[in-house]
Amino acid sequence: MERFHSISVDTERLNGGLLMSFKALGKVSHADYMAIKAVIDSALRAAAGQQIRVLVDVTEFEGWELHAAWDDVALALRHSHDFYKIAVLGNSRWQKLAAMVGNWFVDGESRYFEDKAHALSWLQSE
Repeated sequence: MERFHSISVDTERLNGGLLMSFKALGKVSHADYMAIKAVIDSALRAAAGQQIRVLVDVTEFEGWELHAAWDDVALALRHSHDFYKIAVLGNSRWQKLAAMVGNWFVDGESRYFEDKAHALSWLQSE
């Protein structure tokens, strides 16, 4: 039985900048990254010069296929200077560790949260 997997992305205006929300479900594939790449690139072009805050919800994330793991690193490297704040919302120790490792690849401030309200509050603060 094939398990459901995807990455969704949503954008909204926040404090004169942009809030991008990502939700990863299941074991993410290369095709999942390819499906959102154009949306991410377009949103970042439209928000050039603005503060971009990111909420990454990995509470239902189970990991990556090998190619998708590389896609994740490449995405972080390609946009390492674009993000002002990144809040990673998770619920396990390995997700917290992955968020800490991901922090090495971006210039913006990054924090791990287990409560969505706290994550959003931190993202909205200056």
